Amino acid sequence: MYIRSFVNITSKAWALPILSSLHLGVAGRQATLLAATGASRTAFAQSMDHLIKHGLLERNPGYGHPLRPEFRLTQLGKEAAAIADKVQRVASEDDQRLLRKSWTLPVLTSLQTPSHFNDIKRNLQTITDRALSQSLKSMEARDWVHRSVDETARPPRSIYSAVNTGGMISQITGPEISFSQ
Repeated sequence: MYIRSFVNITSKAWALPILSSLHLGVAGRQATLLAATGASRTAFAQSMDHLIKHGLLERNPGYGHPLRPEFRLTQLGKEAAAIADKVQRVASEDDQRLLRKSWTLPVLTSLQTPSHFNDIKRNLQTITDRALSQSLKSMEARDWVHRSVDETARPPRSIYSAVNTGGMISQITGPEISFSQ
């Protein structure tokens, strides 16, 4: 999977929990997925529409009532759901809020090796400086990212490394995501 697709998938807060739930075999109906994810109806509907738009989910043809459709994973969705499930298994219940933020997973994916701010930004072409800075700060506060300063460089530069849960997530997503097409 390419980083651009990964960024699109993770841009909706409940996309990962929905994909993970479907991977685990939760029935692809709204009521069961809502119960499994704990999302609000509005956010859930937006995430489902987003996943359908990006070709990860489709309506199960020939199933059920038109007002209570069932959804299933596409082939691309199955690949994304496998990654989502691995990430969900590593993260604790307390980590879920940070996981639902738009840039958390793409930033962690780019931190397979310790990187400078501009290297991360180069890998995630559409991220703004502010979004990257806030994402790194929130992950530092959660102890998912460690920031150190390379004082031998002129001017001194920060180096970011994925650690603890962030490091485990980076090891999961890193090999699955490609930064070049």
